Amino acid sequence: MGLTKSWCLLVLGILLPSSYAYTDFFTSIGHMTDLINTEKDLVTSLKDYIKAEESKLEQIKKPHRFISNMTIQRQYFPNDEDQTGAAKALLRLQDTYNLDTDTLSRGNLPGVKHKTFLTAEDCFELGKIAYTEADYYHTELWMEQALKQLDDGEVSSSIDKVSVLDYLSYAVYQQGDLDKAMMLTKRLLELEPEHQRANGNLKYFEYIMSKEKEKEVNKSIAETDEKTGKETKSQKRPKDYLPERQKYEMLCRGEGLKMTPRRQKKLFCRYSDGNRNPRYILGPVKQEDEWDRPRIVRFLEIISDEEIETVKELAKPRLSRATVHDPQTGKLTTAHYRVSKSAWLSGYEHPVVARINTRIQDLTGLDVSTAEELQVANYGVGGQYEPHFDFGRKDEPDAFKELGTGNRIATWLFYMSDVSAGGATVFPEVGASVWPRKVGKMCAHSLFVSICVSFNVQMWLFFLFLFIVSNKWIHERGQEFRRPCSLSELD
Repeated sequence: MGLTKSWCLLVLGILLPSSYAYTDFFTSIGHMTDLINTEKDLVTSLKDYIKAEESKLEQIKKPHRFISNMTIQRQYFPNDEDQTGAAKALLRLQDTYNLDTDTLSRGNLPGVKHKTFLTAEDCFELGKIAYTEADYYHTELWMEQALKQLDDGEVSSSIDKVSVLDYLSYAVYQQGDLDKAMMLTKRLLELEPEHQRANGNLKYFEYIMSKEKEKEVNKSIAETDEKTGKETKSQKRPKDYLPERQKYEMLCRGEGLKMTPRRQKKLFCRYSDGNRNPRYILGPVKQEDEWDRPRIVRFLEIISDEEIETVKELAKPRLSRATVHDPQTGKLTTAHYRVSKSAWLSGYEHPVVARINTRIQDLTGLDVSTAEELQVANYGVGGQYEPHFDFGRKDEPDAFKELGTGNRIATWLFYMSDVSAGGATVFPEVGASVWPRKVGKMCAHSLFVSICVSFNVQMWLFFLFLFIVSNKWIHERGQEFRRPCSLSELD
């Protein structure tokens, strides 16, 4: 008897009833046949049993594989820096578009169809991130919003009023409003009388108040309420708030300089053939004047959705944090005032990119062989590019030295996506705002016709939603016979 059968019969001896297990099978072929069939059934049952157990074992192993996969994929997850960046983006949106915290928290944003609400915990986290940046102005705003939502009955499992009041009272104190800081601290102690830090702060605030009463109020610094003799306090912008920011934030909101009717009459819509370019004589393109000085024009419907998708597919795997020229070192570096990712595409790597480059050359009349590669920029929520000069200024003589193509003289910008709100490119020095339209293109020339004069313009790119643009920077070299300099630098 073979090993397999011996094992099976042994199992039979265990599983079958004793009266049947010990029957003399050798005396009857019929019984032997039954035994063979029984053995087959048992093997089938054993296979099913093993398969079921293996299935259970597989289920047990799955969590381990999941954990292992999570460990590998974790490197691609958002990190603390991403969370901080997203929070700062929301704060930029709030400041630029004059949105109050309740509007942002309730999702009542312009152009938004599907609202997303911020919980009290979300507001608290925004306030905490502002707090870690010593931005007590935004800390106060968002801690107050978190407190308001908790007071309105919102239930949170992770934060309470005591935690919110702890941050809020200190942020208020840091902004100089001692009375309000004491009021908030007393409210905290009503909820938790043994709170050690709050008790210490209250004693400290009372000490400062007693010292201040002994001093005369400095009327040249603080406004005084004549009735009560107390200082009138108000929330202040962060210390790093730039005075000139007010101007371009107004332009971003569409509140900028309005062109006079006389200048407005000089702006036209037309069909352009690219100065009798053979490619556009029979099929001219639509062109609109956006501004007169400096000249800013918009071309419409000159890039198809299919071409846009191709450019995006080529750029996506290469997108990395956008860099800027450091005027001190002349090298590329990341900067907090440009929040986006970008990629560079060459004409030789895909026919679509080559066609786009040719199109730019045909419509501007400028040589793009010395221009920089096509840059694709992807701006996320609150992405921005603060006011800057595209060209190299006098104190940056080596800005484009490594290119050997001279200074930048014009910027061509494709709008490759629509936005529900925001997204203007503004020119603070002249008061112009240009609003995005998909497959629209903006071309801004230098302040003067002569290419010998630097392209003196600032740009502000601020995007409320995901926004994609591509741009081409055109340089001096190669333009000598296309746009020759005149004898006057004022031309």
